[in-house]
Amino acid sequence: MHDELVDHLMRSTPLQRGEALRVIQDVLAFFDETTEDYVRRRHRELQADGLVNAEIFERIAADLQYRAVAPPELSVRQLRRIVYG
Repeated sequence: MHDELVDHLMRSTPLQRGEALRVIQDVLAFFDETTEDYVRRRHRELQADGLVNAEIFERIAADLQYRAVAPPELSVRQLRRIVYG
């Protein structure tokens, strides 16, 4: 799975195949996290760093703007339109 990306990482970094695959899996898992899980996790992390709720929620609100969002499911017709216009 993700062979093309694994190959790219192996060419562009000193990572071996297993390491590159693990990095890809970690990144995908990070972005697969639901908004609710992300907010809970970040709150715990920032609280452990000594921040208070006012600072925590301000930072989380700002960070949420930059989270990756999965696109809607696309039909075969929609995919064709993307490719061929």
